[in-house]
Amino acid sequence: MTDILIGILEQGFIYGILALGVYITYTILDFPDLSVDGTFPMGAAVAAILITGGFNPWLALILAFGAGCLAGLVTGVIHVKCGVRDLLSGIITMTALYSINIHIADGKANLPIFTGDTIFNSGLATMLPEALQPYTVVIISGLLILLCKLLMDWYLNTKSGFLLYAVGDNQQVVTALAKDQGKVKILGLILANGLVALSGAVLCQQQRFFDVSMGPGSIVLGLAAVIIGTNLFKNFGFVKGTTAAIIGAIIYKACYAGAIKLGMEATDMKLITAVLFLAVLLISTGKKKGGKRHA
Repeated sequence: MTDILIGILEQGFIYGILALGVYITYTILDFPDLSVDGTFPMGAAVAAILITGGFNPWLALILAFGAGCLAGLVTGVIHVKCGVRDLLSGIITMTALYSINIHIADGKANLPIFTGDTIFNSGLATMLPEALQPYTVVIISGLLILLCKLLMDWYLNTKSGFLLYAVGDNQQVVTALAKDQGKVKILGLILANGLVALSGAVLCQQQRFFDVSMGPGSIVLGLAAVIIGTNLFKNFGFVKGTTAAIIGAIIYKACYAGAIKLGMEATDMKLITAVLFLAVLLISTGKKKGGKRHA
């Protein structure tokens, strides 16, 4: 039971970073960004190729974040500057990233990390007491997502962060403040995809391999985590949206682990994901309808 709980927390923290990125696009910007399915494995590809080349694993995370930011920039430019609809701009980037990710990984669809240090077996990880070594992944990933959450909370309370909220809620307000809403939206997409790529890079180091098929389903997972978290804590004003998204990712992974524990096959994982997401959407829709009737 303890091993299952540890596994849930490990996966929940790692995918929680992904959920933070989706939180920006889905909740704040109201932007259906499907490029997430390409950005997630992009972060993993960058981390894998750098680590196999002897790079510092923490530096690999930073560069993976930067690569994700570039992908977000492309999506933003296609949407804002080229006038392509939000959904289609994400699809275009996602499709292009499939080939780009293989090129990043030296032309390989799969790239195992047989050699090279990761953030889980070097540096800070080696400083942990021996008694805590079995929990290295939980501790490191927990510290990493805490850092991401704190930085994101800080940013969202700056003037630039308030402009992000304004673009999603009322774009006319941004225009009234003499700000370019297109640039603000692009910035949000840059940050969101950077976080998604960072999540992919962390997962790559934890599993020690990159696979180009890691991407499909990432947006569904991220959306499910955000919807679960925001609906669970929507009546608790003291719980920040970023916290809710992270908890949602942990709950989602707990449901996932429960399905496996009940005997579901590995080939059924996509089916489980679809069913869980549908259940979350139905519960969310039901609550909204119930609230309207009550009003």
